[in-house]
Amino acid sequence: MAQVQPLRIANVAPAARVARPPSRPLLGDVLVRSGKLAPEKLSGALALQRQWDVRLGHILLVDGLISREDLVEALSDQSNLGPADLDSNLPEPELARGVDPYLCLKLEAIPWRRHAGRTVIAIASPDDGAAALALLSEPGVPTALAIAPADAIRRAIGRQFGARMAMDAERRCPTRFSCRDMLSAGLTFRKSVLLAALAIGAALAPLSALRLLLAVALLANLATTFLRLAALAARWRLGPPPTVAGPRLADHRKRPSVSLLVPLKGEAAVARQLLTALGGMAYPAPLLDIKLVLEAGDADTHVALLEAGLPPTVEIVTVPRGTIQTKPRAMNYALPFCRGEIVGVYDAEDLPDPGQILAVVNHFANAPPEVACVQGYLDFYNQNAGWIARLFTLEYAVWFRLLLQGVARLGMPIPLGGTTVFFRRAALEDAGCWDAHNVTEDADLGMRLARRGYRTEMIPTTTEEEANAAGMRKWIGQRSRWLKGYAITWAVHMREPVTLWRELGPLGFAGFQVILLGSVASYLTAPLLLGLLVGVLGVPLPLLSEIPDLARHAIVASLAAGSIVWLACAVVALRDSNRLHTLCWLWLQPVYTLLGTAAAWRAVAEAVHAPFHWQKTEHGRSLRK
Repeated sequence: MAQVQPLRIANVAPAARVARPPSRPLLGDVLVRSGKLAPEKLSGALALQRQWDVRLGHILLVDGLISREDLVEALSDQSNLGPADLDSNLPEPELARGVDPYLCLKLEAIPWRRHAGRTVIAIASPDDGAAALALLSEPGVPTALAIAPADAIRRAIGRQFGARMAMDAERRCPTRFSCRDMLSAGLTFRKSVLLAALAIGAALAPLSALRLLLAVALLANLATTFLRLAALAARWRLGPPPTVAGPRLADHRKRPSVSLLVPLKGEAAVARQLLTALGGMAYPAPLLDIKLVLEAGDADTHVALLEAGLPPTVEIVTVPRGTIQTKPRAMNYALPFCRGEIVGVYDAEDLPDPGQILAVVNHFANAPPEVACVQGYLDFYNQNAGWIARLFTLEYAVWFRLLLQGVARLGMPIPLGGTTVFFRRAALEDAGCWDAHNVTEDADLGMRLARRGYRTEMIPTTTEEEANAAGMRKWIGQRSRWLKGYAITWAVHMREPVTLWRELGPLGFAGFQVILLGSVASYLTAPLLLGLLVGVLGVPLPLLSEIPDLARHAIVASLAAGSIVWLACAVVALRDSNRLHTLCWLWLQPVYTLLGTAAAWRAVAEAVHAPFHWQKTEHGRSLRK
């Protein structure tokens, strides 16, 4: 056994509670007497501590006034407890039996080693010693305490309980809301029978099948057009959203701690840009808790992050291998390691507005408790990287600045974006966190929040990210994942349509259908509508000639109306984002739509044979200079 420094504490009975000795010196005084901290620096840190509910040692560490070694030494001297080096002397595996890792994370404590007939529990703060003894001691076994850095304790918990916590992360979402037991990979007998029946039906009655598809296309087009019209009407009636998300907090003591989850996989190219962006956030550093979530085995990203330099507010959380490897699984695993009351999610390539977190905190402070989630806008910093990037920019402007804003104002559920989304942590956990198997976990979570009675609101703060402009094949791959996830999310929640209607209400239920099912159906049937339009313009198409003239002209009229509404939405949204010049690329929209059709049919195929496959988007080709 590795040598353990003497533990300066008397033998403690297992059920005993250790009260803080009245004579225990204050941490600041210990640091000043040892020469590690100047008195004037202590005064400033104490003033901040009075404003925020944060430990003094954490403030001093984050502000760079002391080192981790200085803090552990001072806490050891203050409490008369010996230090524990959990990285060199790993916790003994047998001590993990019967221990709750989530309780350990909450206490920032872990059973460490057996020494001199005692079980030694490592703790980050002497103030939590009594709770650690009461909740983590083995019955009848003498226990002692030792001091260790909080981040070292979290790493030790990950090493000790990682496999169990990874399994929990895969099944964190309640079964009735998850797709994990609903879908199976591969072409099963049931799927084969269904596909064969559809193919035989279409072959025996092609004209009927065509009319059915045209009816679906028309319905999807009309529903989407009406939703866009409703968003425009809400914008016209209520005006643009305010430029500031609520008044600034006058009382700094009300500022909550904020945790940021940044899932990473193969992101070495953007590591330095990411840390620079996160380091520029205009929010008090002691109240920030940033978790960079890496998959086990992603050595390149890990090395790149360490080379870029990790500030004290940033920790790497490594997710053990499991049966799947997805972004929502990684976030479920990392969430218990977070300390914040508010939890936000960013992507690796994101460049958020520096005042974004403060805007989010202000909005939550002035919003009613049922507002559980805040979503910001997304835009691109490489919008000039090609015609796909330009039309992607146009699409995002309409989606985030107009459509989702209108949907929120109408009281419909919002399919969340995968980044620049912030939650009240209690509501996030109440909703079951993320479905680890859903490839659009964000859209699914937005629906579950609404079903639990929570609301999501949009605020005018923007994050710039990298548009997927590496070619049509890459764009189709990303879009197929999104559409597959929309289809799966729709199917999951429609398992109980009556319950869904009751929980969302008629308007919310209708919005759910249009946003999820309508998006997929519109792309799947787009070639039919475009073909019909070509036929009306005089190009002979034998199959479409069987459609009555009245029906054809009615569909074309709906297409024209939809195009006019889309153009109006584009003008409003692009004006808001100061990118009206992007309109000159609108003539390529039909080609862009057909790419979406290719993605939609690929999504259908993947939903059959690979429902949980995660199409990874490559980042770092267009780093912001």
